[in-house]
Amino acid sequence: MSVQVIVGAQWGDEGKGKIVDHLSENVDIVARYQGGANAGHTVVIPSRNGKTEKEFVLHLIPSGIFHRHVTCVIGNGVVVDPAALMAEIGQLNQMGIKTEGRLLISHNAHLIMPYHKLLDSVREKGDQKIGTTGRGIGPAYIDKYMRTGIRVVDLLDRDVLCRKLKRNIEQNNELLSKMYNSKELDVDAIIGEYQEFDQKIDEYITDTSLYLNEAIRKKKKILAEGAQGALLDVDHGTYPFVTSSSPTSGGACTGLGIPPTAVSSIIGVVKAYSTRVGNGPFPTELSDETGNRLRKIGGEYGATTGRPRRCGWLDLVSLEYSIRVNGITRIAVTKLDVLDDFAEIKVCTGYKVNGKMLKQFPTDVQTLDVVEPVYKSFEGWVSKTSAVKKYSGLPRQARKYLEAIQKLLKTDIWMVSVGARRDQTLVVR
Repeated sequence: MSVQVIVGAQWGDEGKGKIVDHLSENVDIVARYQGGANAGHTVVIPSRNGKTEKEFVLHLIPSGIFHRHVTCVIGNGVVVDPAALMAEIGQLNQMGIKTEGRLLISHNAHLIMPYHKLLDSVREKGDQKIGTTGRGIGPAYIDKYMRTGIRVVDLLDRDVLCRKLKRNIEQNNELLSKMYNSKELDVDAIIGEYQEFDQKIDEYITDTSLYLNEAIRKKKKILAEGAQGALLDVDHGTYPFVTSSSPTSGGACTGLGIPPTAVSSIIGVVKAYSTRVGNGPFPTELSDETGNRLRKIGGEYGATTGRPRRCGWLDLVSLEYSIRVNGITRIAVTKLDVLDDFAEIKVCTGYKVNGKMLKQFPTDVQTLDVVEPVYKSFEGWVSKTSAVKKYSGLPRQARKYLEAIQKLLKTDIWMVSVGARRDQTLVVR
């Protein structure tokens, strides 16, 4: 078994990009299995002189791209925005990071079209908005499951592409103009744009499921990279305030076309506190100065949208649920250093409703909106951890905090991040 799955165990923004980048040093392939350009995986890489760092935010291309020996795969479960992909490839090439021969795109991945982004934008203006990134992700997945989507493979046949595009654009123009008073889209212009895109990515397109299964047979080491977080999963998240795909570990198999029997471990990435972007219930949210401090110190602003993230204490009730749903075998804790200046740190260990303790995490928003979090307090360490090189070098109170989390979750903490750089990563065991 040669596949490790990386999942965000909270509401996204857990620091998956850094963890994937760190692990990529010892793998052969990194494969994205769901989501689209709504992801914002931040990787900080050293310059060639080793004295400075450069921050790069990846939206579509897997976070292993900065390791020259790694092949990166965009799986069939991803929805691909051609403009965003070409921009990302261009930025990487400018940095001297070559994608030719190292990036593969599934021929079965669905494409995000201009009308998807427009529909996403106009729907978010109503009173039922979810708080999406506006990147067209949801409408693209709607078309996928309505069986009217356009896939990468459709770019290879001009007649098929033209027929499908004309049908979809005509239907969406009627919807946009009559329901939203929006300007109609130019069919011919879009056809021309996407045919040009086809010429640019033709060398990247392949049957990635076949490629990955061959790699598994050859015992290659594969890292499956998810986007968003398990609590935003369309089936298992806080519906309807969720994403449109499956960021849980189960999504790795369907989103890459690999068998569950190939998965050897599932790593859950957990921020040392909690954040959430967009609307939806958030039991431990801190709408006070403490929440503002977490946001300021942690730089909690969306890598994709720039929106300020809602901040709160770590929620073990939701994490227990996430561990169960994903089958998480070990945990990577990120941003521990953000808590360095707090004299008291709290962790949510239970929920109350009307004075009664709940036995499990409720996924219905009606209950989550009214739960009262039950907290356990920890003494802070009030000292800097960013320069610590070994887990044993962490302040005693920091280790006590981590070990309590590990005990309460009954899941081993395997890695701790104390900063954005690669060398600010501590392996526990």
